[in-house]
Amino acid sequence: MRAPPYLPFLDGPPSIAPGLKPIAPEAWLWPDTEAAVWLAPKRELMRTRRSDVFAAHNADAEMTEAATTVLAATGPAVGDWSTPLEAASAMVSDDLKENFALDIVMMKYIGINPVVVHGGGPQIDKTLKALGIQSRFIEGQRVTSKETIDVVEMVLGGQVNKEIVSLINAQGGTAVGLTGKDANLIRARKLEVVDRSPELERAEIIDIGHVGEVASVNVDVIDMLTRSNVIPVIAPIGVGPDGASYNINADLVAGKVAEAMKAEKLILLTNVSGLKSKDDKVLTGLTAQQVNDLIEDGTIHGGMLPKIRCALSAVENGVRTSHIIDGRVAHACLLEIFTDEGVGTLISRN
Repeated sequence: MRAPPYLPFLDGPPSIAPGLKPIAPEAWLWPDTEAAVWLAPKRELMRTRRSDVFAAHNADAEMTEAATTVLAATGPAVGDWSTPLEAASAMVSDDLKENFALDIVMMKYIGINPVVVHGGGPQIDKTLKALGIQSRFIEGQRVTSKETIDVVEMVLGGQVNKEIVSLINAQGGTAVGLTGKDANLIRARKLEVVDRSPELERAEIIDIGHVGEVASVNVDVIDMLTRSNVIPVIAPIGVGPDGASYNINADLVAGKVAEAMKAEKLILLTNVSGLKSKDDKVLTGLTAQQVNDLIEDGTIHGGMLPKIRCALSAVENGVRTSHIIDGRVAHACLLEIFTDEGVGTLISRN
C-alpha cells in the first residue's frame, strides 16, 4: 500500500508538526493503488452474504437507496453493474466531452463498470466527402461498399475511438479501444433490408453492402478488461464468418452488449431531452408496455423509433433499465444515475 504523502503515520509517529498546511486541490484525494486488493474480501462478502454484512438502520429512504445503489457494484456477480453507454453525436462541445469522460472515470472509481460504445456518423460523412465518396442511405442505413467500409473502419476504429480513449485517460481512467473485430468481440451477420413498396408485386431484398447486425457478443473479453480495472471503448464494427467487416448501428451494438452482459443499465446519449409526449413533455419513467402503447398510438415515431426499440429489447432481455438521456447536459450520466429527476427517459420492464 502506498504511504499517504501528508500523514505518514503508518511508518511511526507523524513527522510533521501539528497545524495546517496548504496543498493543491488535485492532491486532496489520493486513491490507493491497491484498492482493488483491499476491497476484494468485502466484495466477496457482499456477493455471498449481503444480508448479513449490509444494512441501513434508521436511515431515510433516500439514503438507503443511495447506499444500496453504490454498494450494488459489489453485488451478486461480476458485470451486474456494467453499464454500456452509447456515446452519440450528442456531445457537441469539448467541455461536454470532458464531462462525459469524467463521469465514466467516476463510475469506475466507485465500483460501477462502464462499457462505452460509440458511433461516428458526422465524422464518417466528413471523411467520405473529403475523399469524394458519395453517401447514400436506404431505410436509414448507410449503403456501405468495400470502399466505404474501409473508410468507416478507419474513422470509427481509429479517429473517434482513440479520441474517446484519450479523453477518458486524460481524466485519470484506464481506457482501451477496441473494434468488434478484436478477439471476435462482435460477431456479425449481413443485414437484410426488405423493400415492401406497394408498387412491387412482392417484397424484394435490397443489398446495402457491408452493413450488419449483431449475431453474438464475446462477453469474456469485456469481463477480462473490466476485472483488470480497464474501461472498454468499443467501435461498432462487427466481423462476419468470412472475416469481412460490417458497419453496425451503435445503438444496436450497445443494446446487444448490455443484453449479453445482463447489465444493470443501458444508457443511450442523444441530442434531445428524452422521449416526449404528444404535448411535448418529457416522459421520465415508463414501463415496456407503456412504451409499446406509445408506439402504437403514434406518439413515438420517426427517427426515435430505432433507439426506442433498442432500449425496449434490452429491458425485455435481462437489462434492468434503459435510459435515453440528453447528452447536451453537463455530467448527464451521473445526473441520470444518482438523482431522482434524471435528464431523460427511463424505461423498465414493469
